[in-house]
Amino acid sequence: MAETGKIYYSLRETEAETGVPASTLRYWEKEFNELSPRKDGHGNRYYSREDQEVIKRIKYIRDELKITRIEAIRKELRVNNKHSDERQAALEILLRVKEELCEIRKLIK
Repeated sequence: MAETGKIYYSLRETEAETGVPASTLRYWEKEFNELSPRKDGHGNRYYSREDQEVIKRIKYIRDELKITRIEAIRKELRVNNKHSDERQAALEILLRVKEELCEIRKLIK
């Protein structure tokens, strides 16, 4: 997501940014203390950039490291935070490169 100067993002914007369904975001909010979106008077959730980074980290641990138990994910968040961040960043770079290469391939054809 390009920097927009926004401080908080709606549930739908966060869902689109992270690729994590709204129902999963609501579940993770209950399971992970690191994730704490603000709520307005109507109960609408608003996520900070930090919240979105935590969501991406949890998703990375679950999907890429294949750690699925909530307690194990909590431990991975605490213990290997830096290592997970580095691997996640590398994966995101590789995915962007792949997308760019696909675009170049389309232009060549």
